[in-house]
Amino acid sequence: MFRGANIVTLDAKGRLAMPVRYRDEILASSNGRLVVTLDVTDPCLCIYPLAEWSLIEDRLRALPSLREETRRLQRLLIGHAVDLELDGAGRVLLPPRLRSQAALDKRAALVGQLNKFQLWDEAAWDARCAEDLQRLQEPGALPDDLLDLIL
Repeated sequence: MFRGANIVTLDAKGRLAMPVRYRDEILASSNGRLVVTLDVTDPCLCIYPLAEWSLIEDRLRALPSLREETRRLQRLLIGHAVDLELDGAGRVLLPPRLRSQAALDKRAALVGQLNKFQLWDEAAWDARCAEDLQRLQEPGALPDDLLDLIL
């Protein structure tokens, strides 16, 4: 289970050093193998342990292929998916095209999302957090079923 936000640095080659606290779980659950793809709703990347990504692929495969929405989702998620593997130093090499799509440069935020990570440009992450906090302070911003989860 991945949680927390970590500010990380991408090196000149686009390698991301996975924080030590996540490495054992990634090695245990997926033998160090990950899949990175676009996030279809936020300007960031999603990084899944291979075992979790396999579940996503199974669900995508089960969708009716005659629906345009299904094909669009499959094109974006599967079409941009790239296999990664932790190297001996716990790093993964992010493809230039995906780094560009998410506007990733040097400093990024690796954000645990339970079964996956989101990888944001640090400034975009800070802006989104500020926006989310502001919106959640508005009256009625959270429906009761969501509010009950945290109270």
